[in-house]
Amino acid sequence: MFRIVKRKQLSDAIVLLEVEAPAIAQKAKPGEFVIVRQKENSERIPLTIADFSIERGTITIVIQEVGYSSALIAQMQEGDAFIDFVGPLGQPSEIKNYGTVLCVGGGVGVAPVYPIARALKEAGNRVISILGARSKDLIILEDEMRAVSDETFITTDDGSYGIKGFVTHAIQEVLDKGEKIDIIWAIGPMIMMKSVVNFTKPIGIKTIVSMNPIMVDGTGMCGACRLEVGGETKFACVDGPEFDGHQVDFDLAMKRAAFFKDKETEVYNIHKCQCKKEGE
Repeated sequence: MFRIVKRKQLSDAIVLLEVEAPAIAQKAKPGEFVIVRQKENSERIPLTIADFSIERGTITIVIQEVGYSSALIAQMQEGDAFIDFVGPLGQPSEIKNYGTVLCVGGGVGVAPVYPIARALKEAGNRVISILGARSKDLIILEDEMRAVSDETFITTDDGSYGIKGFVTHAIQEVLDKGEKIDIIWAIGPMIMMKSVVNFTKPIGIKTIVSMNPIMVDGTGMCGACRLEVGGETKFACVDGPEFDGHQVDFDLAMKRAAFFKDKETEVYNIHKCQCKKEGE
């Protein structure tokens, strides 16, 4: 069993969990992920590692309540435990001194961006970070990102904090200041990552994205997480989760990610109704 030793509510629907998993913490690297299972018969959920501590023997994950399974995990408290917590899985980020690196996190995507930005800073890079969300209350890990960045920009869709607009508006602002960006990491919702790569491809800035498609076993056996990258089939669990964003077929990836959306929404709504009745 993998016990939760710390729980922090980052926003109404976003929760940070620090979990005892010493064997995984010993080997974890930025960019890798874990697959968790709350209890028997629960869905297996892939989550990119948001932090790790060899000293404490812990892995930190951040989860947003968007469906039935994520809602159950978000309700877990300190002292509760996962029945399965498997990892580290996937290929780690390629950390080296590139020069000036732009780290872009959208929504919950800020969580996996954080250890990458920290490692890039430790490797001697100038790190510029952009955090984006729909509104101010959905911006997470701002202090942590500022601590590992030379410069930080905030964007909100509604203008409630920072620059009004999308992360691409902040990228343009960075470029307008004369910054030469050597490489970009962009992690967040697929539509955000697609927008970033559509922005950077014409101007030739290499952009790494982290893909989180439907995933089952995490070992490349089931094929559920297949993507088209550079015209070839790749598996996010073993070939990724990071890929050259300019090579990813986002339209196909987004179509596959929506296969079970209606069913997921139906089950989630039933769960919320049950919770509401229990609270009455």
